[in-house]
Amino acid sequence: MPHFVVDCSAELLTLRSEEEIMHRLHVSAVESGLFKESEIKVRINPYSSYSIGGKREAFVHVFASIMQGRSTEQKAVLSSAMVTQLVAMFPEVANIAMNVSEFEKNTYCNRDMLQC
Repeated sequence: MPHFVVDCSAELLTLRSEEEIMHRLHVSAVESGLFKESEIKVRINPYSSYSIGGKREAFVHVFASIMQGRSTEQKAVLSSAMVTQLVAMFPEVANIAMNVSEFEKNTYCNRDMLQC
């Protein structure tokens, strides 16, 4: 926790490596002060087939899933920081966005929480 899943057009990976994108988003998450560095997870899903407004235009969208409890302002600052980082990496890409969803603490479970 948290999870940052990056959907993007595959050709963007010819401009920047997956490792660089993941690293820079990881750093943005750390710098937000909202998460323990060791718990930040970043993944990339490149798409070769997609349509943006009926056209083939490059895109990046980050889906963030975080544990509930952060303020709307904190989530907005996080989104803005990550989108700013992506715009700096891909100034020619018009379609860059991010949204933040929250996990409900009472219904979240991971392996470490299981009683074996």
